Amino acid sequence: MAPVDSTGWSVSGRQRSGDLLHAGLALALLLGVWSVGGLEVSTGKINFIEAMNGSTVLLPCTYASCIGIKNLYFNWHYNDNGTLDRLCEGMIPTEGVEPRVNVFHDRVDFVGSSKGNNISILLWNITFEDGGDYICFGRNPKEKNRNHSSTFTLYVVDEMKEIDTTLTTIIVSVVGGVIGLIVLFMVIKALVKHFLCKDDEKNKECLVSSSGNDNTENGHTGAKADNKGTPKA
Repeated sequence: MAPVDSTGWSVSGRQRSGDLLHAGLALALLLGVWSVGGLEVSTGKINFIEAMNGSTVLLPCTYASCIGIKNLYFNWHYNDNGTLDRLCEGMIPTEGVEPRVNVFHDRVDFVGSSKGNNISILLWNITFEDGGDYICFGRNPKEKNRNHSSTFTLYVVDEMKEIDTTLTTIIVSVVGGVIGLIVLFMVIKALVKHFLCKDDEKNKECLVSSSGNDNTENGHTGAKADNKGTPKA
């Protein structure tokens, strides 16, 4: 019979409960690390671009994984009204090793590098038919084939829209004018302070010279009076 403590629980039962608790905590920790360190691909904070017909555009994409990569597979597809047209695909053996890439579109160039976790492509001489969504996909076997994708949207136009800068010009002019007035006020204040200090110095000099003259005159008058008051022998 298993020993029982004062609470009525058997010692072996408490040990099993503690083991289960430790195992649960370990599993939760592993799941947390897994969710944080999982593979992510990104087409940037601004995931769209507007470009002119006939120009060349960069379709950006980068990948990241906190636990590293091994035989990372990636590809680019164009979403043609629900049909995914494959543009290129590649595989990066490990970190720092350049990928092996196959391109399936005559106007696509792979310009990425594993040194910058970059799997971007260039699309040359775009046409209006090239407008739409481009999907960057990655899969990392090191994370049990965890995969992730991100979409970049291309808008093709015949001419770029002119940006109205009137409001910006007004704001800059007002701010510049206020700054100019502040500087002018400070310059005038400094000049006035300078001239006032000069006037104060002149007034002090006048007071000192006037006081010296009064003292000299008083001394001469006293001497004459003393001479007159001296009795003759």
